[in-house]
Amino acid sequence: MNARHHVTVACIVQRDGKFLFVEETVDDQLVLNQPSGHWEDGETLIDGAVRETLEETGWDVRPTALLGIYEYEPPGLGYGFLRFAFLAEALQHHPERPLDDGIALAIWLTPEELRAASARHRSPMVQRAVDDALAGRSVPLAVIAHLAG
Repeated sequence: MNARHHVTVACIVQRDGKFLFVEETVDDQLVLNQPSGHWEDGETLIDGAVRETLEETGWDVRPTALLGIYEYEPPGLGYGFLRFAFLAEALQHHPERPLDDGIALAIWLTPEELRAASARHRSPMVQRAVDDALAGRSVPLAVIAHLAG
C-alpha cells in the first residue's frame, strides 16, 4: 500500500429517492460528503463504515454491498485517500445523538440537488459514488476478507 494514502470507509445510503450526506466544515468551508472517515485499527472495513455513519449522521445502517474502491489525491495535500464505499440501507435514526466535531448536519438530497451543489462537494468521490449507485454497480460483501494474522 502506498504510505501516502489514508484508508477511509463510506456509506452510500439511499432512501425514498434521496441520498444521505453530511455538511461538514473543511478549511473553513461547508462542504458536502457522504458519511465517511478513517478506517481504525481493530475493526473491519464494514464495521468502520457503520461506525462512521452513526457518528456523523445519527443513523444506524446495514451495508448490503461494496459499491466501489476509489482513489483520490487532492492537489497540494501531500497524501491521498483510498476509499471503500458501501451501499447501505437506513435502519434507525437517533436524532438526539450528537454528531462528530466538524459535522454541521446530516441531510438527504436527491441526485439532482447533489449535482446542483457540485461546487460544494468535498471531492470528486462524492458524485462518482452516487453515479455508480444509480448505475447499479456493486459487488457482494463476500469479496472482502479480513484474515487473522
